[in-house]
Amino acid sequence: MGTMNNGQSYPPPDSWVRRDGLNHGDYDRMVKEAQDNPDLFWSSQAGKYLSWKKEWRRISCWDFNQGAIRWFEGGILNAAENCIDRHLSTRAGQIAIQWVGDSPEQQRSLTYQQLYEATCRFASGLISRGIGKGDRVCIYMPMLPEAVVAMLACARIGAIHTVVFAGFSSEALKDRILDAQCCAVITADEGLRSGRKIALKAQVDAAVAQCPAVHTVVMYRHTQGSVSWDQGRDIAWDQLIEGRNPEWLPQPMNAEDPLFILYTSGSTGKPKGVLHTTAGYLLFCAYSYQLIFDPSPTDVFWCTADIGWVTGHTYTVYAPLLHGGTTLIYEGVPIYPQPDRFWRIIDQFQVTQFYTAPTALRALVAYGDEPLAETSRQSLRILGTVGEPINPETWRWYFHKVGRARCPVVDTWWQTETGGAIMTPLPGIHSMKPGSAMKPLPGVEPALVDVQDQFIEGAGEGALVLKSSWPGQMRTVYGDHHRFVETYFSQYPGCYFTGDGARRDDDGDICLTGRMDDVLNVSGHRIGTSEIEGALLLHPQVIEAAVVGFPHEIKGQGVHAYVRLLIDAQRNEGLTDELKQLVRREIGGIAVPDRIQVAEELPKTRSGKIMRRILRKIAQGDSDWGDLSTVTDTAVPQNLFDQMADIDVRSKTS
Repeated sequence: MGTMNNGQSYPPPDSWVRRDGLNHGDYDRMVKEAQDNPDLFWSSQAGKYLSWKKEWRRISCWDFNQGAIRWFEGGILNAAENCIDRHLSTRAGQIAIQWVGDSPEQQRSLTYQQLYEATCRFASGLISRGIGKGDRVCIYMPMLPEAVVAMLACARIGAIHTVVFAGFSSEALKDRILDAQCCAVITADEGLRSGRKIALKAQVDAAVAQCPAVHTVVMYRHTQGSVSWDQGRDIAWDQLIEGRNPEWLPQPMNAEDPLFILYTSGSTGKPKGVLHTTAGYLLFCAYSYQLIFDPSPTDVFWCTADIGWVTGHTYTVYAPLLHGGTTLIYEGVPIYPQPDRFWRIIDQFQVTQFYTAPTALRALVAYGDEPLAETSRQSLRILGTVGEPINPETWRWYFHKVGRARCPVVDTWWQTETGGAIMTPLPGIHSMKPGSAMKPLPGVEPALVDVQDQFIEGAGEGALVLKSSWPGQMRTVYGDHHRFVETYFSQYPGCYFTGDGARRDDDGDICLTGRMDDVLNVSGHRIGTSEIEGALLLHPQVIEAAVVGFPHEIKGQGVHAYVRLLIDAQRNEGLTDELKQLVRREIGGIAVPDRIQVAEELPKTRSGKIMRRILRKIAQGDSDWGDLSTVTDTAVPQNLFDQMADIDVRSKTS
């Protein structure tokens, strides 16, 4: 996600040329075509990028006031067929998935033919367990080729997959299984991370004990770890696929049939089940991938995102396979076993496009340039960033040191809700401004709205909205369409509200200024403050909790939690540890507060509402709190601010 930049502009590297021949004039023409006749424009793209069993009868029909969005109605296709089958005549022996394990010695690959057969066998196995079109299947797996096989097998039979990040706790997993009404869970015995084993099957067992609709748990043996077993419910991966047909016909799917549900945190209440449908999502995957990454079938594309997040869905799985390329999947972390791990993988497998989060880059910057010294990275053509703001200093290190000023940097802005990247400088076409998302893709229509709800023309700053629909747009919040309308369409009628603020400069380039709601962006992961607050309130000594973000040099945003305790509660470091473990257990490690501040009182309005804008300022070390006329006790902010020096010291050692 692009953020504010320092005004410096970098032209495209002189020696870099797009393979597809697209130039700035072509981009301008595409923008005009999409504006003048969007249906004709998207119809052309749909015919170019996807294979259809039956063509659509209507291209688009949408009404933002009702949250009603439909694309390519009447069209029939299948996602797995588009990702695998149509490539077999020309690329059966080409590597589709290159897998690299947590340890450098662990690696294997699947060709398109092998991926096809593995997907068909697993699809047949799911059918044998009574799972079919419209059923929801939860996938809770490490970064393994089998996770991709599971996703594509679901798509092949028309089941709706909902992938849950394998770092989430059993409680968080349970909540998502229940909300999606899943009938099956696909997992592994254990995952590996920095040499440590993570007991995934045990987490699934704890979750599904409270999910009566789950009748099947499929487990892949990854580490040969010891697990508990329910004979009626559990089945080993190998047993499920044994003797299954390596050719299984894909289920014809209507364009608007759901493909997946992916849960993302909201500013209030439980996580939202973002629902994406088949044709529109697939088209936007393929379209955005072509424009942004200029791929060829010989490329090795590496998106470092976990498939538990939308970036992993779109740019680790669907987009590269739709284009018939090779996608690299890595189970480990950037600095294990050495801080040069990323760069050695790039050299070993000749990675051509590298797409990662600023959090990972900032962690690597801390090690200096030495880890880069033993690698060449000459195979790289494009560098990308995703998921959160990238500060200009890190951007320049990425461009000059990692890419040696040879590779364009695409600083992409998008959301789970958008399906794919919708703003970025396009490589070889646009200049680059460190930290700026800059330009929308053709067919995407952003606008800025001021505090009087008026559109801002020219330079200015306001709320970022999108004025028209695009095929990759989410269709609803699963099971709660009212929440979909209220969250995205009620603030600015007739527009989709992104939840972000942005600034447009004199060149017409857009920089994102941050979230305008209460969702934190921690290491590229969106986490609702209300989820963390809810976890903290489970502790018997906590009577009130408020969570805000603060700038963090590695994570982008850190988590600062204010808690009020019972009068006779024991205030010690042991309590802080208990609260952190509680959040870890309820949500997962990514949500654990970096700081926990025990407060006598929180700043509130006279109606009793916690004033989070003041808490944000305090957490950032800013004593300019603005208007305090509605605060019941103006001494409260000062007392909290005075505690901050002690909080900062203790947070570094907690």
